[in-house]
Amino acid sequence: MGVLLHSDHVMADPSSRPGADPVRVMIVDDSLTVRTVFSRMIKLADDMIVVGTASTAESGIAELAATSPHVMLLDLEMPGMGGIEALPKIMEAAPDTKVLVISSLTADGAEATIKALSLGAADTMLKPRPGGFDDDYKASLLGKIRALKGIRPAEAATAASKPLSTRATKSPQVVAIGASTGGIHALNLFLRNVPKNFDLPILITQHLPSSFIPVFAKQMEMAAGRETILADEGVEILRGKIYIAPGHGHMVVRKSAGRHVLGLAYHPVKSGCMPSVDPMFETIAESFDGKVAGVLLSGMGRDGSDGAQSIVNAGGSMYAQDAETCAVWGMPRAVTELGLATAVLPPAELADALVDNAGAGAWK
Repeated sequence: MGVLLHSDHVMADPSSRPGADPVRVMIVDDSLTVRTVFSRMIKLADDMIVVGTASTAESGIAELAATSPHVMLLDLEMPGMGGIEALPKIMEAAPDTKVLVISSLTADGAEATIKALSLGAADTMLKPRPGGFDDDYKASLLGKIRALKGIRPAEAATAASKPLSTRATKSPQVVAIGASTGGIHALNLFLRNVPKNFDLPILITQHLPSSFIPVFAKQMEMAAGRETILADEGVEILRGKIYIAPGHGHMVVRKSAGRHVLGLAYHPVKSGCMPSVDPMFETIAESFDGKVAGVLLSGMGRDGSDGAQSIVNAGGSMYAQDAETCAVWGMPRAVTELGLATAVLPPAELADALVDNAGAGAWK
């Protein structure tokens, strides 16, 4: 039998769909039109199924146990409990459910979007205006849903069984972090666990649109308790600071007159990302002669894996988030499977491992 949620239609039985283990999706939105359109889009995909819809956050949370969705599509603006307020309750009630925030607020409401991502939403997507639910939008939506389902536990266990790297020979003088989908929540957990007297500079490349970067930088400043600076040409890298890649260019590092300085690059990269983690990792490995601790947090794809190889080849170390705590175990998985990771752990424990291995020169 399907599940009936608050006057919405009965959902199909997953066993009636072709293919094994379809992605189970719940839609929580106060608009009947949006719920109907999203349901139709998902039903056209052979590998996913709508297990429930709800018009309020309260009713959606109440049905989580009965529906066990892999992915929840969540509106931020709803009567009663809004999406921001609902997120912690959703994560508490169903920690394995990935939340994809779909709201008109994501267009220019960068603060609300970054807040949602920092609270644990895995990804965001703009709710289009009437008439905007076209084939391109459907393809993007279904692609995000598939990515958020994640990989099977057995597959994750096999990948995580790769031997850890013991190739690091140099103590770090800088920390470089790459992240994408699910990365903002992971970054908050990581940075909050870095002691205030840990003094190495921290460089962060997070896949985000340019309009979100200033709000994201403030969020990182609050999490870390240290000043954040947006990367630009000629900015000197100083201890105790955090440097954030802009949304429109790759953050790169070079030596100039004995100083380590930032630059911006705009060349296409293999991953297609802008900004990309690889140029940051590759140039920082060269500029700091391998004295780098690299970190890859949640994100889809393989961005950062080539740069991670550069760091490890130069004598540096790489730290990867584990599959169990990632929204999407893509970027960290790549370095884990390549045998480049010194440690594969949840974000807070990853921070502990990094600072424990950093050496006396990392502290003020």
